[in-house]
Amino acid sequence: MSAKRLAVLAVPVLVLVSSALAQVNEFSVTAGRTFVSTQTIQNPPPNDPNPNIHFGNPPSIAFNYGRLLKRHSIFGLYGELPVAIYFRMNLNTYADLIPRDVGALFATPSARLNIFSGQSVSPWVSVGGGYGRFREAPYLIWSGFNPGPTGTNTGVVQFGAGLDVWFWHRWGARFEARDFYSGTPDLNVDTGRSRQHNYYVGVGVTHRF
Repeated sequence: MSAKRLAVLAVPVLVLVSSALAQVNEFSVTAGRTFVSTQTIQNPPPNDPNPNIHFGNPPSIAFNYGRLLKRHSIFGLYGELPVAIYFRMNLNTYADLIPRDVGALFATPSARLNIFSGQSVSPWVSVGGGYGRFREAPYLIWSGFNPGPTGTNTGVVQFGAGLDVWFWHRWGARFEARDFYSGTPDLNVDTGRSRQHNYYVGVGVTHRF
């Protein structure tokens, strides 16, 4: 067989192989907000008219690396690493006892199941668990220094769902909602809780490579 004919046969094969390999990995970046429900201080100070702790809904960002592990029929199983961050979630309550704000980072290795994997529109669900880190502000909400810790580690369980829409070659849009179910930051008060839901909702871009 001549070199020219060999090249003609080899090029389509190489294109197919490279195309398959190109879709093994994914990386996404989304931006959105994180939501935490109100918590109530147990045994609040006397005459406290509002013993509830209200959490702001801060701008948040999430990164995700995923790798296709197995594809069967319309399903694709991915191993993924979601990482979500919010830098400053403002807190509010009446008594000058709690930190002014908190920040958080969650990193949770997970398994993700895509439906219609490899198609232009692919909904998915995800579950996993990992590590979280809270940063408590060094100041109280009204005045003075925070007497408590300014860093708290926690275990995290992650549940998520989303939708990928591939609109151009290897680029797509991602819509995602995840619950990072973690321990609580150290707020210097007893809220009767040892864990809390951190709901992240975001939208952004995803890339196959």
